[in-house]
Amino acid sequence: MPVKSKSAVDEARERPDRAPPLLGLVPGVGGDAMCLRAKRGHSLAARHDEVARAAGVARSTVYLVFGSRAGLFDALTTDLWERAGLHRLTEAVAAPDAREHLRGGLRAGVEIYAAIRDVAATLFSMSALDRDSVGGAIARLEQRRWGGMRYLAERLAEQDVLRPDVTVEQAADVLWLLAGFPSFDALHTGRGLSVDEIVDLHIAIAERSLCR
Repeated sequence: MPVKSKSAVDEARERPDRAPPLLGLVPGVGGDAMCLRAKRGHSLAARHDEVARAAGVARSTVYLVFGSRAGLFDALTTDLWERAGLHRLTEAVAAPDAREHLRGGLRAGVEIYAAIRDVAATLFSMSALDRDSVGGAIARLEQRRWGGMRYLAERLAEQDVLRPDVTVEQAADVLWLLAGFPSFDALHTGRGLSVDEIVDLHIAIAERSLCR
């Protein structure tokens, strides 16, 4: 009996990194649609058929590749953050010096939020109302961010940069507060500060409260 070859959809589900270019468009066009909706003040609850139509694939393909609306939002948020400059955060984490990691990480985070401010604000607002899809995607994003804050705090302690009266846990909590979207948006939208002003303020607060 001949062996049935895998379809493009099967390949995409098992190895997303090898997905056909057409399927790879889905997160990108979905993210573009979300940005446009946010700028117009519309809901981000894009339907599968809208995303499929924009990507030029069948609606069933979107379901098969991403499994659910939650899976689609995971892909969309990841794509948005990557296109907004996630690589700069990765570069900051790779810095040998923990203090440079701190400064570069805070800058990268602010720049990412500034690049996608409208859609990020809507995503974070929706996460409380739609816990299964948008909420789940944001929760997983924030869980990864907490891991990053904890790792940075540990590096500061290991390199003897952390103040002796500050624990790793306390440092991670302070970094979590500073590097979150609410902190950025309160200063950017609420107070009208520029990206550079926010970065300088966050770095100053972090270094004065955590570092020797």
